[in-house]
Amino acid sequence: MPANLTFDGLKKATASGEIDTVIVCMTDMQGRLTGKRFVAQHFVESAWEETHCCNYLLATDMEMVTVQGYQATSWATGYGDYMMKPDLATLRRIPWMPGTALVMCDVLDSHTHQPVPHAPRSVLQRQVERARAMGYEPMMATELEFYLFEQSFSELFDSRYYEPVPMARYNVDYSIFGTSRDEPIMRAIRNGLYAAGIPIECSKGEADSGQEEVNAKYSDAMDTADMHAIIKQGVKEIAQAHGASVTFMAKYDHRKAGSSSHVHQSLWKDGAAAFRDKSDPQGMSALMRHYIAGQLAHAADITYFLAPYINSYKRFVVGMFAPTKAVWSLDNRTAGFRVCGEGTSAVRVECRIGGADLNPYLACAALLAAGLDGIEQKMVLEPAISGDIYQAGAVREVPKTLGAAAKALAGSTMLRAALGDDVVDHYHRAALWEIEEQNRVVTDWELARGFERA
Repeated sequence: MPANLTFDGLKKATASGEIDTVIVCMTDMQGRLTGKRFVAQHFVESAWEETHCCNYLLATDMEMVTVQGYQATSWATGYGDYMMKPDLATLRRIPWMPGTALVMCDVLDSHTHQPVPHAPRSVLQRQVERARAMGYEPMMATELEFYLFEQSFSELFDSRYYEPVPMARYNVDYSIFGTSRDEPIMRAIRNGLYAAGIPIECSKGEADSGQEEVNAKYSDAMDTADMHAIIKQGVKEIAQAHGASVTFMAKYDHRKAGSSSHVHQSLWKDGAAAFRDKSDPQGMSALMRHYIAGQLAHAADITYFLAPYINSYKRFVVGMFAPTKAVWSLDNRTAGFRVCGEGTSAVRVECRIGGADLNPYLACAALLAAGLDGIEQKMVLEPAISGDIYQAGAVREVPKTLGAAAKALAGSTMLRAALGDDVVDHYHRAALWEIEEQNRVVTDWELARGFERA
């Protein structure tokens, strides 16, 4: 779905005083919106062409630490500028922020004006262009889960996140009454995002107390990633406006279900579903089988982009709906890859490995790269697995730690060919830094376990 504001429309809204602020943003390595707020009049006069930012924005961690060890940017290279080039096709109103519009940017080298290879939008664009060169349009959708809490972000920050209180007191999965308490906020989220040009379909209670899910209609891969990033921003801002808070952590409490971001994928050709074959028992074309086979073959290689943090791997627990096996199935929620819509034009593959903490551009790019490799190599799809896949025997597993996923990422010839050595090395460094930070920090669990008894 295209964004809901044209440049001419922005000019008129600026002239009338209806819009006075334009958020100009890119996404960082964590998938968060970063950038500047422009006076709208200045944006329509000149900043619509370009603005600039420090290149450290694509070399920092979750805490905005200037991490060393990156080839692209460092103290040695002086932390210069990147160019942020607004993509005017992404202009949209942000109705929960008065007088505000937003535009997404591509990140370019300030000297050559070429895309920065490791910028998340650039990584995905390269794979989209690869698919289009093969004659296919990648279509995707992401489902986002999160927890909604009574306390504000500031209150929880000041208490060091001690005992956050969920809005719901019990499991409200699909419960209409159980989620009615959350409805003032969830209604504002649905309607606010929809008015921002994001085709929200529904929200629902999820599988634990306080957990929610919001779903947007499928679109082309880049639009889906843009919407995903804006949805996360919007959910946080709308919750904040109501004095509440949310978390998109993959696992905020070991006693509770994790939060996922399932990614639905299909390829289309000339306006028709290229994954569909009416003559096949499951309605799956040979192309779809090759695509899934590629994702299975490279499942370990791409896991970092689906689970990028230490915490991400706490989600892969038997019996809590997060997959532990990287196999495929027909409509089975215990598998890493699930075929949905079999026998219809909506037939697609859903990757269930990713958590709500993933970067949507990188996740979609990695999944697409693996699937396209399966098509190019004409990989043969292994038989589907049924039943309780948690209890399946010697089958392919999801990597159990960030270290294992980082090792697979660094050694992936497929990803190095598809994304480039510089991109793989850049994100491998990010993974290693996450591990280094975790290794040096004393946790509350360690303190409680060992303070007296060690």
